[in-house]
Amino acid sequence: MPKPRYAQVSLEATPYYHCIARCVRKAYLCGTDFTTGESYEHRRQWVEDKLLELGDIFAIDICAYAVMSNHYHLVLHINKAEVIKLTQDEVLARWLRLFKGSFIAQQYCKGERMTDAQLNLLAETVETWRERLMDISWFMRVLNESIARQANAEDHCTGRFWEGRFKTQALLDEAALMACMAYVDLNPIRATIAKTPEASNHTSIKRRLTELTSKSKETHQKQPTELFPLTGNPRKNRPEGLPFKLMDYIDLVQWTGRQLRPDKRGSMDQDAPSVLQRLNMEADNWLFLTQHFESRLKGLVGSIVAVKKACKVLGYKRAIGKQSCEAYFT
Repeated sequence: MPKPRYAQVSLEATPYYHCIARCVRKAYLCGTDFTTGESYEHRRQWVEDKLLELGDIFAIDICAYAVMSNHYHLVLHINKAEVIKLTQDEVLARWLRLFKGSFIAQQYCKGERMTDAQLNLLAETVETWRERLMDISWFMRVLNESIARQANAEDHCTGRFWEGRFKTQALLDEAALMACMAYVDLNPIRATIAKTPEASNHTSIKRRLTELTSKSKETHQKQPTELFPLTGNPRKNRPEGLPFKLMDYIDLVQWTGRQLRPDKRGSMDQDAPSVLQRLNMEADNWLFLTQHFESRLKGLVGSIVAVKKACKVLGYKRAIGKQSCEAYFT
């Protein structure tokens, strides 16, 4: 029986999660329906635009994403520190970009006079909304519902558009996080709809490469503001962001992409980026994970030490996916 979401997501275990949502219909979400010949490619942009918009509202950072034909992948970071710093007015402003809010919230925003009881009720409501702004379930709910409404309106129909539950994997350490991000960014290459990362439309790697290329003449590298930045290897006073160097990650994704193409494969031992050594991963294991991350790994992903620690935090009686993690994460 599937575990409830609160038993899968815990900030004590990790702030990083891989989420996958799949379309329940026979017709593709974004591709071409081979039965009717009708193209739904424009819907990829719907998903990408809404995703990036929500990243600006929720206290959830987007590390990687890929919008495919009948599903999409996200790697998300729950930013608890950000949401704690928000004032009551800032929480209200963000939440009211998504929903109408309560009558009391609307009164407050209009500047109407309110009693102490109403202000106390408003404060309680705002704290509930604050929690929801860092809740992955609410993030996915808003994203999926908006896309489903658009698609149903376009198709002149009603009913369920997405599978009942989105899939979640907890990324417990740096190796798991980096392998999952590369797996997500390389989805179009594995599906043979793109030959290179820079040609992989509607992915985070293309957005990062586009931004890097457009700013290449400047003295410092800039990264897309919509994505969680790569701020370098772990160190004291490291800026908030992913614990990798930007160029290390790009080189690793490009090298992995070449290995996935039969006409571009090179010598793995000689060409493998040095960052794999820091992650303590063998090239063969890395390439396997970037092709089978979702199918071979279950809810908890990382070294066996990290998995056991997360199981203790989450209250699991047995380590989920223990054998796979032991096999691929040394």
